[in-house]
Amino acid sequence: MDAGHGSDRLTDLELLEIQAEMAMDGRGRLAGVCGVTIGATGDGQILFVGGDVPDPLAAALVEAAGASPRAGVPDREPPALVACRAILEPVCAPLALEAGPSYVFASPARAEMRIEIARSDTSRGERLRHLNPGNWEPDEWDELLSGALGPWAMAVLDGRIVSICHTPRRMTERAAECGVWTHPDYRGRGYAAAVTATWAEVLRPSGRHLFYSTDAGNLSSQRVAARLGLRQIGWRWRLAGADREPRSRRHPLSRGGEAR
Repeated sequence: MDAGHGSDRLTDLELLEIQAEMAMDGRGRLAGVCGVTIGATGDGQILFVGGDVPDPLAAALVEAAGASPRAGVPDREPPALVACRAILEPVCAPLALEAGPSYVFASPARAEMRIEIARSDTSRGERLRHLNPGNWEPDEWDELLSGALGPWAMAVLDGRIVSICHTPRRMTERAAECGVWTHPDYRGRGYAAAVTATWAEVLRPSGRHLFYSTDAGNLSSQRVAARLGLRQIGWRWRLAGADREPRSRRHPLSRGGEAR
């Protein structure tokens, strides 16, 4: 079925839950996270607990969130985060709060441009091998081009790759999410929207729900979502232990990688 087909029969909370499945461990907890994420929509909220939270505290977090009022609108900080912070502080400090909107491809996205776009379902990537834009390790780049890291689409201009839409985390049977990068010299020209629309086109036959998310302060990314006509389903509020050491920037499916 088409990407996004069936989304109208699901509530936005159900869609946020499907999106969150991509980050879950075998216990249904957020893998490698000491903290929580609250998915907030116009008609409800849902709590996801990190896998590194001790089990007794996980139960307390669920109870505290359930007893807290909703914010009313998705982009307003949920009151439940206050109660969650008090529970998490002793074991996960220092805590950092991140938030931003989530979108679903509710219909085929269109962003027609006169630019060459290579795509993983029609290209073996050989002619792109020497065009690594510099933010991928050489072996990681080879894995990406081979398709081992998931579907991708790339805009090629002036003999260089100027924008990439790839699949930055593992897909599930029900979901896939995109990540987009554009070279600083080529931003603001619509290339991000073009490669994102192509990525969705590559994945559409799979029948998965396709997601796009960004940070609250990333207005350019939010403009890409608007240009593509993506439907905002809510906000995700993540309160979790801040990284004490720099993380690997490698793709999580690459050898030894973590989330890019």
